[in-house]
Amino acid sequence: MSRPLFPAQEIGSLARPRWQLLGQRGAALDDAARRELRRWNDRLDFLPKTDERLQQFLSSGAGAFPAETVREWGSLFGLRYLEGVGLDRVYDGEARRVEMYEAAVRHMRGFTFEGHVRSFDQKYYRKAAASGPVGLEAPYHLEEFRYAKEHARRELKLPVTGPYTIADWSFNEYYLGRRPGWKHRAARREAQREFVEAVAREAIRPTLQALVAAGCRVIQVDEPAAGTHPDEAELVAAGFNAATEGIDAEFSIHICFSDYRSLFPALLEAKRCRQWALEFANRDTDHHDAYAELAMLREYGDEREVGLGVLDVHRDAVERPEQVRDRILRASRALGDPGRIWVNPDCGLRTRSLEVAWAKLESLVSGARLARESLAGSAG
Repeated sequence: MSRPLFPAQEIGSLARPRWQLLGQRGAALDDAARRELRRWNDRLDFLPKTDERLQQFLSSGAGAFPAETVREWGSLFGLRYLEGVGLDRVYDGEARRVEMYEAAVRHMRGFTFEGHVRSFDQKYYRKAAASGPVGLEAPYHLEEFRYAKEHARRELKLPVTGPYTIADWSFNEYYLGRRPGWKHRAARREAQREFVEAVAREAIRPTLQALVAAGCRVIQVDEPAAGTHPDEAELVAAGFNAATEGIDAEFSIHICFSDYRSLFPALLEAKRCRQWALEFANRDTDHHDAYAELAMLREYGDEREVGLGVLDVHRDAVERPEQVRDRILRASRALGDPGRIWVNPDCGLRTRSLEVAWAKLESLVSGARLARESLAGSAG
């Protein structure tokens, strides 16, 4: 497939529109939700305005419209949003997922949900304990992928939560409890390894196999927990290897908000990883060139692609295209090969409004174009 230099890709979830949140709960749309739906549909034309279902939805009362139809429309909106802003690789903004951890664990055996814990800001997730051997009830993300595949106009990249993060965000009761005697550090480490590899082999790997059989070709393994325990980077690689063993697909690993120097060289053992999808914009300042850190990959002789974080997802301030261009060019010099770079936000944009996220992604696409033009001009 022919792509431009510095192709742009999605890397995580989008904020769900108000009309979707209300509609799939069975609540009546308020005026704000109706205005939002009309405004974005005017921009993206993702629902035919002559569709009787759309008019019924806009005028329906609480519980009067099928929740599954609303979920499908949310997925279609996410696809058209990311396609419309100009990305080369897209997904649906994870429109159908309740949350990246729970959405996966709900489909696994051997877990018991214990309650909500706070992750950051005012965001919470339901934390589970491994109360028995990990297994899989049924492969997940299949229906959402099939719908996305049917409707996508650009190449798809499907994100899945990685085995290390699922284990790290859970209570390890079963595998630790099987260790006799005092639970010293080495015993806890081996119990965690067993847990990570069980999640990888028994739940994630069969899910990936089913997704690939359904036509999925590009898969991003999300490991946001990797940076919290850098001494366990080899467990991240081991879990990734166990999950992807023997599977014919293009894999990337996404790790956000980390001191990457603390994860390498252990992470280099992730054998089937083709791309490192990493954040940098969050800590790039006038006094600190975050992208210089990429020289580390040259030092290790690693020649894999880099998904380059050029948008800070924690702030509403919209990066100028020239700022994005300069970040890409600095990263190109640090890597020594601009052809290895994809551009993306640092992480998912779900904490930003849809309007702010759109403006940021427009700058990303424009900045990538400016970087291409700059390199073409210098070569000429």
